[in-house]
Amino acid sequence: MAELGDFSLKHRLFLKSYPWRRIDPVPRTELTRPLAECRLALVSTAGFVRPDQEDFDPSVRGGDPSWRAIASDTPVSSLVDTHRSETFDHRAMCQDPNLAFPIDRAHELVARGRIGSVNQQHLSFMGSITAPGRLIRDSAPAAARVLRKDEVDIALLVPV
Repeated sequence: MAELGDFSLKHRLFLKSYPWRRIDPVPRTELTRPLAECRLALVSTAGFVRPDQEDFDPSVRGGDPSWRAIASDTPVSSLVDTHRSETFDHRAMCQDPNLAFPIDRAHELVARGRIGSVNQQHLSFMGSITAPGRLIRDSAPAAARVLRKDEVDIALLVPV
């Protein structure tokens, strides 16, 4: 776990002045079916895109609130890191994208009978969104509608 002193002065000042938000209580829904009967979708904030998709836009002030659909059969090794944050070392997630987008692990859970199925598509967002208003108002509800349409029972959030 990194400590504040591990960051550059620029990043320490940013973290100290950032207006952190608290959501209490955290909204959630009780699971009504056994995991072995549920459909899972991944929702990652790794900023991954497929090679044929547009990168997340690093010039958007406050962070790009858009998202990209990643097909379940996309080879994880083909995902492209477009995460804008300089506050962490990207090398590990680039070497093994399953660390931030664990699609291979999800397929293994299906094969072992631990979850019922993996959705045909998953969602990739940009992390490090410092102005989340557009994300909360526009992007997140649109993403939720996609997952509801796909009849997803469980969304595994993988924050980066």
